[in-house]
Order: sequence, then structure tokens, then C-alpha cells
Amino acid sequence: MLYIGVDLGTSAVKLLLMDGSGAIQKIVSREYPICFPHPGWSEQNPEDWLRQTLDGIRELTAQCDRSQIAGIGCGGQMHGLVVLDEHDQVLRPAILWNDGRTAEETEYLNTVIGRETLSRRTANIAFAGFTAPKLLWMRKHEPELFARIRKVMLPKDYLNYMLTGVHCTDVSDASGMLLFDVEHKCWSPEMLELCGLHEAQMARVFESYESVGTLKPDVAQALDLPETVKVCAGAGDNAAAAVGTATVGDGQCNISLGTSGTIFISSEHFGVDPHNALHAFAHADGHYHLMGCMLSAASCNKWWMDDILGTKDYAAEQSPITDDRLGRNHVFFLPYLMGERSPHNDPAARGTFIGLTMDASRADMTQAVLEGVAFGIRDSLEVARSLGLNIQRSKICGGGAKSPLWRKIFANALNLDIDVPVTEEGPGYGGAMLAAVACGEYPSVAAAANALIHVKETIHPDPEIAARYEVQYRKFREIYPTLKALFPRLQG
Repeated sequence: MLYIGVDLGTSAVKLLLMDGSGAIQKIVSREYPICFPHPGWSEQNPEDWLRQTLDGIRELTAQCDRSQIAGIGCGGQMHGLVVLDEHDQVLRPAILWNDGRTAEETEYLNTVIGRETLSRRTANIAFAGFTAPKLLWMRKHEPELFARIRKVMLPKDYLNYMLTGVHCTDVSDASGMLLFDVEHKCWSPEMLELCGLHEAQMARVFESYESVGTLKPDVAQALDLPETVKVCAGAGDNAAAAVGTATVGDGQCNISLGTSGTIFISSEHFGVDPHNALHAFAHADGHYHLMGCMLSAASCNKWWMDDILGTKDYAAEQSPITDDRLGRNHVFFLPYLMGERSPHNDPAARGTFIGLTMDASRADMTQAVLEGVAFGIRDSLEVARSLGLNIQRSKICGGGAKSPLWRKIFANALNLDIDVPVTEEGPGYGGAMLAAVACGEYPSVAAAANALIHVKETIHPDPEIAARYEVQYRKFREIYPTLKALFPRLQG
């Protein structure tokens, strides 16, 4: 049988067709716009997601035997607020994960309601990108629209609803809303009441690998697919990427370098970081995970290359950065172009080059961008290590992970063995795997991961380079605390 994996990203939806043995038959990508109506705001039209996904599925399946398609699974950008009215029409553009308008609401939740209370109810504290602060912002600034809300959804759940007619979500994506009791995998009555909602406005919760329903007849006809095609609940993009790299079970680690960057540590048991620097979420394999998330990762390199240097030849810009330069750069970069989440939780933080001198070169600055992202991920790794987690190696995925230089920087800056999977399609591949489990192709997510995921290369840290990066990282750690008080004053 064949399975469709959907990666609903920030800039594009990427779809892949996978057979039961895990082989990818075809990949299709469709872009859509992102809107920044005010500084720090970030929105998209959910109907763009739907249109491009449906068109992408038609293209993806054009040359295959469509009767063999058994299931669809989606990994999607997390935290985005999608609200529907009583006719299931979208009320306003979706407020995305990297939107920074909710500083006031986030501060209210963390200080007035209190971090301990939030952590007890949801296993997490408030971050500007989470869904609950967005709802509080909407209730205050758009009260007429807020009063018309009949369903609160997440991005990939809107797609699943349009495919099946079922208002659904999964445990991993719901964990990032600050409305979900992660430990008990149910909606938090206290948080719903705090946000002016009731449970009837929320989606039904499924495990990621469960089928939520089959294609609606009109959708099946439009796509020329069987009505028996099952749609699984899917997962938040990071949990889906973790499935797609076999980061399941206890103590496994995955680093994802997409628009945002994450370090994802799977666990068979529920646990909370007492400092709340890491998110404590449910995992797509039926268990739990800790995750550190930086808001700008590969997007930092894209900004530097495309917008500042004006080039698409990333490899050429990285070619002068040889091993002898690693760990010796005198230029540093703070990768906080959209503020920062883990571990600082500071929407006011900004990107910064520091250490520039007259002899600073273009290559030095390019290297600083790559190193700054690696150091930002290491900040979260250090929190995990402080909790007693002994992490020796990690998988890596995402667009940024395609750079051999960046993989080498990560291995040495974090002093980890970095495993590169044969298949590097992350959320889309994880979504297809979840669909295969939902359709009975595999008995569990772990069984699918063990059967399908293989490592093609391991990058080992070089002791000499890693030692140099240890010194560099200690310098990097001093920059943000030194500048923290200045950032809010720059935005007046």
C-alpha cells in the first residue's frame, strides 16, 4: 500500500508518497505566502494551506495507482491559532508560532497566574508563540471576532478537518497550546476557563498514530482517491520529525534545523524541567518528550545568504570555512531574529553580530551565523544535561542539516556524535509512518521506526576542534545576559 506524508511548514507544504517498505516514490512542494502586518507579527491564510495541499496531492499521485493509497498523515507547524465560526469558516488569518505580539499576555500568564500554576496545569509555562496567549490577545483586541469562535484549531488539524469533517487534534500538537494537561493527555478545564473557552470549542484529542476518519466523499472525488483512505491524527512538526528519524523510546535525541531549530529528547515517562526552560510535551509514539526550541535556525542562514549577501550559492559561501578555522572565529552572532524561546523566553531579544574588527571577513560572518545557531541549540542541550540526561549522540534533520559544514560544526560545538538518517524528510516522512501505523502496516510507531529508519553517516567530534568550541561557547554564553536589558530599549 501507499501512504501520503504531509509536512505543513511555514513557507511551504511538502508532500511525499511512501510505500509500505519505507521507500519514497515522489516528493512535491508547494509554497504559500506569509504576512507580517506589523513588526513582530506573523500570519497566514489557512485556505492557502488547504489549496496548496490538495493541489500537491493531485500532483503527487498523478502517476501512481491511486487505489493503493491507504492513508494520509500530517506533521505541521505548531502553536498557530486557527479559529472557525459556527459555519466552520475561518474567522481571521492564522496567528503563527513565530508571532511576537503576545508579550503582554505572556507576561500576565507567567507572573499573575504564575509559572508554578501553569506548569502544574499544563507542564509548561507561557511563551509568546503558544496558542493560549494568542487567544487572550484576540479576546482583548478583537472581542467581536473572539465571541464568534466555535472551534479552536491548530494548522495541521485544520487540514485534517477539511479532509475528514472531524474536528481533531493529536496529543503532541495539543501539548504546545498551553491549554492541555500534558501528563493526563486531556484539555485543562482551568486553562480553558482562563481563556474564556469551553471544551466544546476544542477538538477531540487522539494519539498521533490513530485514525481520525476517512476522506469525505467530495474530497475523495476531487482527489480521485478512494473514500476508504484513512487520515491519522498526525503530529506537531517536531514530533513528526522525531518519528521520521527514529527518535522514539527512551533517551533518544534529534536536532532539527528548519525555519526554527529544536533539540528533541524522547522519554517513556512524563517529566518536567523544573526551570521550564525546556518544553514538556506528549510524543507521537504514545509517550513523552522534552524539547528546546529556538525561533530562528536555518532561517538565520537563509536571511544572511538571500537578503544580506544576495546569493543562493550557500555551498560557495561556506567553502572557505575550513577545519582550521572552526572554533577560532572572533566574530559571534546571536541568532534571535524573531526573539527567542528556549531557554531565554525573551520576545525582545534580537539578532546581533559582535566582535567585528577591520579584518573581519565575509566568511567570518557566515561562520558566525552557523556557529550562533549551533550554540543556541547547545543552550538547550546544557539544560537537559543539568537535569541528569546523559546525551552522547543525536540524529539531525531539516534543510540546514543538508550542509556538511553545519553538521560538522554541530558535532563539535555540542561535542556529540551526529547521525544522519538515510531519509532526511523529517516531518513528512514521520507523517507517512504514522499513517502506516494507523492503517495497520506496522503494529506501533517504534516498530515502524525500527524497520524503516537507517543511519547513512555519523559525524564524530574532533577532540581538538571540540576543545576550541568549548572555549568559544563559554564566550557566547556571556553575550545575551550582557545585552538582555538593552534589547527592549532598542524597540521604542
